[in-house]
Amino acid sequence: MDIELLYFDGCPSWQHTLADLQALLAEAGRDDEVRLVKVDSMDAAERLRFLGSPTVRVNGRDVESNIPAEGYGMECRIYWVDGKPADTPPREWLARAIAAG
Repeated sequence: MDIELLYFDGCPSWQHTLADLQALLAEAGRDDEVRLVKVDSMDAAERLRFLGSPTVRVNGRDVESNIPAEGYGMECRIYWVDGKPADTPPREWLARAIAAG
């Protein structure tokens, strides 16, 4: 399974997301690696279709089911969960993506 965590250095949330991913993989008894992808420019953000940090993709699919088709950039990503903003993807989304992977 290919698990990518895209981030930029100024993001305060990517390390929390990495810890969540590693814990969920351990709980599932999996030894898959999380590939860290550091995004360091607007050109890279556009090329990688980077919607902000942190972005998690499992086998090339974003863990968020309804992602925008544009809006790539060097910014912190906001996830809307039950009408409320969150700075990391919910563990449930990560677990579902890992199980499907």
